[in-house]
Amino acid sequence: MDRAELSGRLGGGTLRPGGSDTVVCEEDPARFHAALAAAVAGRGRVFLADPAWRESERAEFHAILKATSAAGPADGEGERGWLCLPTGGSSGRIKLARHDAATLAAAVAGFTRHFGVTRVDAVGFLPLHHVSGLMAWLRTRLTGGSYQAARWSDVARGLYPAPPSAASFVSIVPTQLQRLLTEAAAVDWLRSFRAVFVGGGPVWPELLDRATAARLPLSLSYGMTETAAMVSALLPEEFAAGRRSAGRALPHARIEVNAEGVLRVGGASLFRGYFPHWRDEDEGFTTADLGSLDAEGHVHIQRRLDEVIITGGEKVDPRGVEEVLRASGQFSDVAVIGLPDPAWGQRVVACYPAEAEPADWESLRAWVERELSGYRRPKRYVAVTPWPRNAQGKLNREALREAAGRE
Repeated sequence: MDRAELSGRLGGGTLRPGGSDTVVCEEDPARFHAALAAAVAGRGRVFLADPAWRESERAEFHAILKATSAAGPADGEGERGWLCLPTGGSSGRIKLARHDAATLAAAVAGFTRHFGVTRVDAVGFLPLHHVSGLMAWLRTRLTGGSYQAARWSDVARGLYPAPPSAASFVSIVPTQLQRLLTEAAAVDWLRSFRAVFVGGGPVWPELLDRATAARLPLSLSYGMTETAAMVSALLPEEFAAGRRSAGRALPHARIEVNAEGVLRVGGASLFRGYFPHWRDEDEGFTTADLGSLDAEGHVHIQRRLDEVIITGGEKVDPRGVEEVLRASGQFSDVAVIGLPDPAWGQRVVACYPAEAEPADWESLRAWVERELSGYRRPKRYVAVTPWPRNAQGKLNREALREAAGRE
């Protein structure tokens, strides 16, 4: 697919003369759809921005836009790398991953083949400036399907939008799944989808067990902005059979594990580079995720490289500590980070939303002492407000470190 065809699919019509840059920063889905269609038809580079960014983030974004492109196709011309999608990972630093009609179309084609559908219908909660929300909408537009924009605030009040068809898809984050599993009507609603994608952050085992007991068609997946969303996904029938991986690679993608246990991704949906630079497209993309592939080609995600905590020479996986803390029943949400310590190098610190204080600290500490060895136990518990988890479920651990460091 080229840019002209993408413009037609989005309703932008034929490409217009020009080539000036456009920033699309819209929260309302209808306005976003119209603005993106017009920007694609305008031939210039297109930058998506988060309407919720604060002043410092807007300044960072605009500083990137002013940069001069490195060697590569002329800016605003050609077919490659003209659509720049924001990503911040867990660090909070803004980067803009360059995509185009070809990378997006490859991701959609791989999705349809993997799930055995020719038309994609979807209900969308996630913001459209984010790759997960954007691709959920684009899958419907590029396959002639139906997309129904929805608001999480409505669903949280018990207003469940009817899926466009019996083969519809929806994406939610783990904390949303946790909430929905407490309501029988919400569980019935989730069962009506072809697949319920859960992403944006690690899904803890107890939550998956509850989803299995509720007979939900869950699909655990793996992907990122750099890959135009998912490059591997577990089929709902595999989840029902007890599989707990991120599934096999989609047909358009290649996933490998290097000698250090780090995942490398290749394939036609891979980004062209971080604006204003270009990536060497003869090479795959080395992620920051540790993982493995089993004998059947299923992807297993362990943790991010930058999350490991080293305290007194011992390595601590924060996700394992988080699972223990969640299992205590005292936290609605919790995150474990490492902070500098003059004696131990780093100390283990647990952060939680300030509005959700644990009800029984004595019981919690007894639980932790029973379940965790000494070096893995949090040395501090810090209430944080505002809680820095975004609408996609991604937790900004750098913001947590800053908040905890001020305590």
